[in-house]
Amino acid sequence: MDNVGKKKTVLVVDDVPENIAIANSVLKDSYKVQTALDGATALDLVLGARRRPDLILLDIQMPGMDGYEVCRRLKNDPKSRSIPVIFLTALADQMDEARGFVAGAVDYIHKPFSPAIVRARVATHLSLKEAHDQLENQNQMLEEKVKDRTAEIALVQGVTIGAMAALAEARDNETGNHINRTQRYVERLAWSLRSHTRFAKLLTPQVIESLYRSAPLHDIGKVGVPDRILLKPGSLDAQEFEIMKSHASIGAVAIARAERDLGSSGNSFLRYAHQIALHHHEKWDGSGYPHGLSGDAIPLSARLMALADVYDALISKRVYKPAFSHEKAVTIITTGRGQHFDPDIVDRFVAIQDEFQKIAHSFQDEDDVRPGPMAG
Repeated sequence: MDNVGKKKTVLVVDDVPENIAIANSVLKDSYKVQTALDGATALDLVLGARRRPDLILLDIQMPGMDGYEVCRRLKNDPKSRSIPVIFLTALADQMDEARGFVAGAVDYIHKPFSPAIVRARVATHLSLKEAHDQLENQNQMLEEKVKDRTAEIALVQGVTIGAMAALAEARDNETGNHINRTQRYVERLAWSLRSHTRFAKLLTPQVIESLYRSAPLHDIGKVGVPDRILLKPGSLDAQEFEIMKSHASIGAVAIARAERDLGSSGNSFLRYAHQIALHHHEKWDGSGYPHGLSGDAIPLSARLMALADVYDALISKRVYKPAFSHEKAVTIITTGRGQHFDPDIVDRFVAIQDEFQKIAHSFQDEDDVRPGPMAG
């Protein structure tokens, strides 16, 4: 037998002192017994105590607040909801028992008490409660482990993206603020499009988070473009532009290899990075590259990045062009509605254009002139 300090506590609630005395005599050798002569006192004992009882034996027929009401209140309070309640009753009607189960009781003990039955029922439900508590603790520990693992995966994703994006940035003259701006344009546009029936099922919060993480890799393929083209301080000729266009395929191949090496699933954040890198230069009318996709055949992730990337290129100063005003950039993008860009995405961009402008201002480049060739 456990020592007294480790005994389970049973609260007996009955307005008849003789019944309490009987229950106490039956249970006192195995359990710590608390008593209450009415429902209000019982509630005070349970809800106001630092250590609550492990089980409650509760009389139904009491003056003032009956057992059903006491049980309902216990079950409605998070502090006492998990405490098993066994009704003590002289009632034998099945409707009365059904009412008790609806109120939240786990069992009935009929009066007059049988000591063997009282001990057996109390022991059974305390064992069930202990098993339930252990399961809850295990579930909580598993949830914590899942949270920790999820955070670890997110950290690995962030480090992977950061390293890959830094590699591309080291060879390109575009600044890190271009990456910061475009990923925020994509994120904001995606959140806004969630209210559109055409995109609501596609743009879940998890997908939008993956898009935000993946967007910095859109030009990772530029690491494979020769310096003489990538760093050319002017417009590219036709042959050079063909070589520049290869950055889309180069980036997609690199990301696909990373997916394979990491054993990533089809829902991996790298899936969206692959789509964005390969297809963000496709155009709605099919005139883009590298595959000439059109309409919905272009992945949504790439359609979002296409608009974000063009907007940022338009408002940025390069040696071959001045920085266009926000208003001019909006005009150029709306002109490309249904040709370069998905019409619905353009419409939503126009609706939230002020937010794009705020993002551009928040992540403004320190150097207004950003050299680099026009990549189409």
